[in-house]
Amino acid sequence: MTQDQPSVNETARLWFAALIAGVLGALAMTLFHAASDGIEWLLTRQNGSLVEAARSLPLWARILVPTFGGILAGFVLHLGRHSGQHVDYIDAAREGKIDLNDKTNAFRTLSSLFSVGSGASIGREGPMVQLSAWFSSWLAKLFPIPDSQRNAILVCGIASGIASAYHAPAAGVVFVLELALGFFARHTVAPVLISAVTSSALIFWMVEPSPLYTMPVLPPVPVTPKELLIALAAGAGSGLLGLLLLKFIELSKKAFGMIRPLWIRLGIGGAIVGLISVPVPEVWGNGYDVVSKVLHGGLSWTWVAAALVSKVVATIASTSSGAIGGIFTPTLFVGATSGYLLGFATGADPVVMSIVCMSAVLSAVTQAPMMAIVMVLEMTDQFHLVLPVMLACGTAYAVSTQFGAKPLYGNPIEHHA
Repeated sequence: MTQDQPSVNETARLWFAALIAGVLGALAMTLFHAASDGIEWLLTRQNGSLVEAARSLPLWARILVPTFGGILAGFVLHLGRHSGQHVDYIDAAREGKIDLNDKTNAFRTLSSLFSVGSGASIGREGPMVQLSAWFSSWLAKLFPIPDSQRNAILVCGIASGIASAYHAPAAGVVFVLELALGFFARHTVAPVLISAVTSSALIFWMVEPSPLYTMPVLPPVPVTPKELLIALAAGAGSGLLGLLLLKFIELSKKAFGMIRPLWIRLGIGGAIVGLISVPVPEVWGNGYDVVSKVLHGGLSWTWVAAALVSKVVATIASTSSGAIGGIFTPTLFVGATSGYLLGFATGADPVVMSIVCMSAVLSAVTQAPMMAIVMVLEMTDQFHLVLPVMLACGTAYAVSTQFGAKPLYGNPIEHHA
């Protein structure tokens, strides 16, 4: 046995800790979901779909609820401004650390609950993964394993958070290997697989036994030059769209950064979402409801186009104002709606193009094409579309990187150079 090779007992303890990390990931998803639903009910007297909640409210309340939620979220961040520097879980994983600032995580989690529960145009999945990583950071501190293995537990927490939030265990594994570790951590692969499977299995058994997006099985796409050219065009367009989304968010953050204090800034972001929701209530929340409708087809292109433009503006407002939440699911919204419109324009199946562009835009924004391929195919259970999805993701990644887009999670390779 080499010095770097762990003993059988150490390996067994690490795998058991990975199992616990999987349980904690499922717990984090369940707790955050319940807490955000509770805040939604307090603010709207509705539960479940945020879009349906927005539709049920009078027009003045559609504006007031996101505004008030943004003010509360900003006020919480303002209270936590002296709690120390926030340590991002991706950065901690890349640098081999396990300490995530407890106070900042508590304040950010509470702030994200107010934003998500009041209809901000962000995903709840990002805070779920952050919470899962936070739980696992404590497990890494307390569990009796060698110090050299403790960071692996944090990584397992990230993977289990992704797996449970998106019902996508393979995507959770690829996410941490491609984004957090850059495929460098050989001894981490088995624990990450264990934690991702555990968390995802618990969600399937106890919460929802289906893919994230349930939809009819689509017919196979013929592998013809025409279809591949359409996938290539979809990838190029998605790469440009992802690049523009990142650029607009970057510019908008600078503009919002001049607004003080925090609660005013987030309140303005909420007010913008509220105003947009008066004619287009579909901008509330992470976009799950609209993506589900798009994947079932039968929508007019004018409705889809209005939803796309409105959601882009609302997401930029929420994200740039500083609302704590994920951008994965809003990115999937942008990909699904733009792909649907591309299908109309090219004569291809709009639903097929929605899936292709969901993965391609996600590839462009995260610059993690392998993760984007696996995640979207798992979430929709349409694995037979793998060829056009792979081609579009590769093209979108190439276009996004060629024009110098700054990836959403940075470059893991730089942390191992």
